[in-house]
Amino acid sequence: MTESARGWQPPQLESTVAVVTGASRGVGRGIALALGEAGAKVYVTGRSVRGGDRTEDLPGTIDDTAEEVTARGGEGVAVRCDHNDDADTESLFQRITETDGRLDVLVNNAWGGYERWPEARFDSPFWEQPSWRWDLFSGSVRGHFMAARLAAPLMARNGKGLIANVSFTDGDVFLGQTAYDVFKYASDRMTFGMAQELRKHGVGAVAVHPGMVRTERVEAAWDLLGEGPAAVAHTPEYVGRAIAHLSADPELLEVTGLRLAVGDLAEKYGFGDVDGRQPPAFKLEGRITLAARMERLNRAVAASAKRGAE
Repeated sequence: MTESARGWQPPQLESTVAVVTGASRGVGRGIALALGEAGAKVYVTGRSVRGGDRTEDLPGTIDDTAEEVTARGGEGVAVRCDHNDDADTESLFQRITETDGRLDVLVNNAWGGYERWPEARFDSPFWEQPSWRWDLFSGSVRGHFMAARLAAPLMARNGKGLIANVSFTDGDVFLGQTAYDVFKYASDRMTFGMAQELRKHGVGAVAVHPGMVRTERVEAAWDLLGEGPAAVAHTPEYVGRAIAHLSADPELLEVTGLRLAVGDLAEKYGFGDVDGRQPPAFKLEGRITLAARMERLNRAVAASAKRGAE
């Protein structure tokens, strides 16, 4: 059964060429599937490949996602790409240039900042954080910049396009960890700058803010905690539907440079999640703080590791 058969009427993106980075699983996979449901050709990138390496041995590969994109009615193209490797990224966009000669949508979703989570407490004060965690965050944002740098000329030559950087901030609310806070806000500011420079070329750039997403990593964490915020959580495809509608919006430049919450976009465009609900924009205020949730998660991870050693 297709998603449209369950209530979503996707926009028509049959002539759209898109790239979704970090799409082996999680939010990236959900975005790729929704764009495929709308008929787009989607280049699915990531490091996890069928029959080869998978990031931290997590389930899901770019090949799986690309096949499902095609099954949904689009055209999925799996391209193994480490977005921390400039040569990989350049090869990807050279292939798109030679094969399609254009690009309509780039979704920068690849984010390595949660890797190696069990090795060091995520919520430790900054003076106790390992330097490699800063590097993971930095490399992720740099990867977004490099992909956008190569995508922009392809879009500008056609006078239209969308660069969507997946991030999250909440006004001036501290996100609970100094380096994490720095790079998430930096991502939003980078998006704002890109928008100013791209506007005159007809290309939009937005920061898309999911809420609490039920990804593989998050569900594994909830299993350890014994609970999750089910009332406000949503699937990765809720994010994908938001980006599909943005991609088709002729008034895209009216919101270029802005931070756009998925819940607000759902209300604007009138779509729901795959279960028919329409979770609102996620806010940290009034909920358990990120720092408190991290504290509980770290305790659960430590307890799990102790049980495994016994």
